[in-house]
Amino acid sequence: MFCGQSLVNNFYKYKRKVWQNVNPIIKCCITTYNPPKILFFGTDNFSLPSLQALHKNSSNRLGVVTSFKSPANCVRSYAEKEKLPLQKWPIEPSECSQFDLGVVVSFGHLIPANIINGFPKGMINVHASLLPKWRGAAPIIYAIMKRDASTGVSIMKIEPHRFDIGAILAQREVPIEPDVFMPELHASLAKLGAELLVDTVNNLSERLKEDIPQDNTNASYAPKITNKITEINWSKLSAVDIYARYRALYSYRNLTTSFLDKQVQLLELRLPEKQLLIQKPGHFSYQKRRKSLLIGCAQESQLEVLQLRIEGKKPMSAQDFNNGFMKQAKSLNFTDNKLVSN
Repeated sequence: MFCGQSLVNNFYKYKRKVWQNVNPIIKCCITTYNPPKILFFGTDNFSLPSLQALHKNSSNRLGVVTSFKSPANCVRSYAEKEKLPLQKWPIEPSECSQFDLGVVVSFGHLIPANIINGFPKGMINVHASLLPKWRGAAPIIYAIMKRDASTGVSIMKIEPHRFDIGAILAQREVPIEPDVFMPELHASLAKLGAELLVDTVNNLSERLKEDIPQDNTNASYAPKITNKITEINWSKLSAVDIYARYRALYSYRNLTTSFLDKQVQLLELRLPEKQLLIQKPGHFSYQKRRKSLLIGCAQESQLEVLQLRIEGKKPMSAQDFNNGFMKQAKSLNFTDNKLVSN
């Protein structure tokens, strides 16, 4: 009986000793991390995963700024649904002092210096490229269009007066699959950017101390997309180049050419698995078995068109185009777009 009581007493002494050593560590872990209070700036579906991740990570320490111009603004819809504090752009500099950090993700507006300087910890941005490569509005499109082997996301400081020049806080690289289409890469980079943003916010002091200035000598630019980039020059672009441009612009803009002085939009393309027929650039023939138009491109390459739309007409298959237009045409070739572009 005495022996058993002694074991019990020793156990409770040991238990008290252990918890006296462990409790301070647990309390320290619980009380030392306090995420910064964040004002989020964003407008679109690339912004949304970052906003959702910050909301989950920061709970009630989050406000949102967005444009109220578009009724389809998913950032605004999410903020309203989750009852997050929501403000319409532009905001007053005085609003920034209520927050520690500004976070910008696909916002589309140049932030003035008085807003940037209004945040005690400044402002940071999620950019969909490995900066300094592809600074600008369309980094995902240019990365695919230029057939880059890889891309990624960068978290950088925001500096006044110019886009995408600030020091890098974090980067993550991913390969670009040779058959990837823009919406797929866009979605995966949005998710990756959200994950890297949360990691950066949770380690902000360390990241700010270890920031790396961008090397401007290695910078390249991805400007806003205009109709000019959709126009195909058959004698200068190979089939692989045209197909890369098609994948880069997929769901956003259609590639264009001209036929009988009418604009033609190329809606569905593919690369033939092997060389089928050498044709001059822009010249095409109908392939009955493949139900496609085979078009000659630069470097003696070929591209297939499965669906297209002629100016003033509904979308049609290559077979319908063959039946309705090719039999009455004197010359079977596409030419550079003759319509005025912006």
